[in-house]
Amino acid sequence: MPYRPPWPPSAAAVEALRKSAVVPVWLPWPLPTGWLVTGFSEAGDERTGAVATVVALCGPSISAGPADLLIIAEEPGVGLGAAFAGVDGPDPGEGFDSGPPNAKIGVLGHPSPLWCVEGAPDRAVYAGEALGNWLWAIAWPAEAGCLIALSELDLLDLRELELDLPFGAFSPKLED
Repeated sequence: MPYRPPWPPSAAAVEALRKSAVVPVWLPWPLPTGWLVTGFSEAGDERTGAVATVVALCGPSISAGPADLLIIAEEPGVGLGAAFAGVDGPDPGEGFDSGPPNAKIGVLGHPSPLWCVEGAPDRAVYAGEALGNWLWAIAWPAEAGCLIALSELDLLDLRELELDLPFGAFSPKLED
């Protein structure tokens, strides 16, 4: 599926993604303290709709400087999450979920397990499944992955909600 040019953070971008998405548009809500929405992207075309969605966020990290987080929902086999994670192939890989989960994230109020996936060394990568789609959470720098593992994030689907989102500067991670 083609990766479409990312959208800067705006209400118009949210509306466009809501209309085209056939997979959830996950957003942690409420946002962690100090975090902002920094952009959106999708993979798909006019015929299929968005079969993968990306929500970018930025906020304080546990070390000095900011942290970036991408939340990705995609149909199996699309490969957008794997591309952002620095993983070969379209999915997390065989056996990534063979042990106990490394984290749990709320999905529409229900706990969903996530497992660490070995990706590029500069980021933390977690993957799991939600509503029959891959769920990826990718954080930069790598130590920012503790936000996923230790926070009690609860994801809501932006296709179902109208929220007054706090927007920040556009995330360059969407163009990597």
